[in-house]
Amino acid sequence: MTPINAVILSHEKETLMILKKFAEENYMIVQIIGVAQCISDGIALIKSKKPDVIFLNIALEDDSFFEMLEQLEFSIPKLVFISAHKEYAIKAFKHNAVDFLLKPIDFNSIIIAIYKVIKRIEMERAFQNQKINNINTLNPINQTNDYVAVASLEKIELIPMTDIIFCKADGKYTVFVLSNGNKIMSSRNLGEYGAILDNSYFFRIHNSYIINLRHIAKILKKDGYFCELSNGAILPVAKRRQDDFNKFIKLKE
Repeated sequence: MTPINAVILSHEKETLMILKKFAEENYMIVQIIGVAQCISDGIALIKSKKPDVIFLNIALEDDSFFEMLEQLEFSIPKLVFISAHKEYAIKAFKHNAVDFLLKPIDFNSIIIAIYKVIKRIEMERAFQNQKINNINTLNPINQTNDYVAVASLEKIELIPMTDIIFCKADGKYTVFVLSNGNKIMSSRNLGEYGAILDNSYFFRIHNSYIINLRHIAKILKKDGYFCELSNGAILPVAKRRQDDFNKFIKLKE
């Protein structure tokens, strides 16, 4: 089981101490990847770390925090509210919180909240995968390897493979860089797309990159091995992949 990544927004040392101690003793299910004491720092941290869940223990005067979350370019993290005021539960569930923890919190309430988060993530992933599989089954153009179904923030898009310049790993996400200049972030990781993309034209040159052979402009061999692509991007070829890449290129010549 892969642990979920958590960010804590709290200005109270006691709450922070309890959550950190829980994470230390239960590192197999949750890891704390950042802490912030105010909303502005919290939003910056969330954008940087892309957590699975936010433990929110800060009084909110308005809905600006939730509006900022909705503007994220990746899947909105699950929310677990923590408060000493029962009436805040109404606001929490209004904003689709997975759980509400009434202080003082304990390990039992935390673990229940985390398993609710895990269950919600698994259900959403299963539903999304089912929709993608339905597209792959029902859409004849996708069966010819001309298109790939990409699960982005709130929808699934069919992208022509010829339009993909390269794919970049961004933690557990994948960013598709397209020939029209657009970028689409998918909730699937790069490894999954390595098995989906047409292997006649796509090659994983690095742990972080899969490139489209049709968009290679130059291959640079000074101070390393690099591919210059049609949009001007220059990406490194990992040393251990160079021989396989050379064979791949020669097969296409």
